[in-house]
Amino acid sequence: MTAEPSSESIPPGSPTARPMDGLSPVLSRNIEAVLERRKREAASASLEEKAAAAISKFAGSMLFVYIHLAFFGMWILINVGILSFVAAWDSSLVILAMIASVEAIFLSTFVLINQNRMATEDDARADLDLQVNLLNEHETTRLITIVEAIAKRLDVQTEADAELAELKRDVAPEDVLDKIKDSN
Repeated sequence: MTAEPSSESIPPGSPTARPMDGLSPVLSRNIEAVLERRKREAASASLEEKAAAAISKFAGSMLFVYIHLAFFGMWILINVGILSFVAAWDSSLVILAMIASVEAIFLSTFVLINQNRMATEDDARADLDLQVNLLNEHETTRLITIVEAIAKRLDVQTEADAELAELKRDVAPEDVLDKIKDSN
């Protein structure tokens, strides 16, 4: 058994050398580009979108739960008479129910606004994924054709079967989308 060389013995720039942060330079660049894009999109959001996102983020936190637990708990304890140091003002808890209902309407609206913004971002990412995948598919198809031509030129025997012929065909995204739509 041979020992694997330690990372110190691999010269920098070697194809087997790991970058300092453990990621390839291309991957690091792509991560930075995605993060920078998200920062630009967040900065370009309207004031209303930023407010809705901030409210949704707070409403989804445990601090929000604790504040409501304390507020509603005190309201109920005072108004049902368990804590008698303050006079009850809502003994039927109708006002509390109205406050909770109005708050629920507004919170659900903020959450929906935030979800709509996120869905728009997801659609843009899905479109990008589709474009990259289609480009990759086209490049792979082209490479298969080139490799097959090289093999023929070098007189290397290959099995020309139906699968290879299928792999050499470009994908028509419209046909794929139509087939998916028809099957639903």
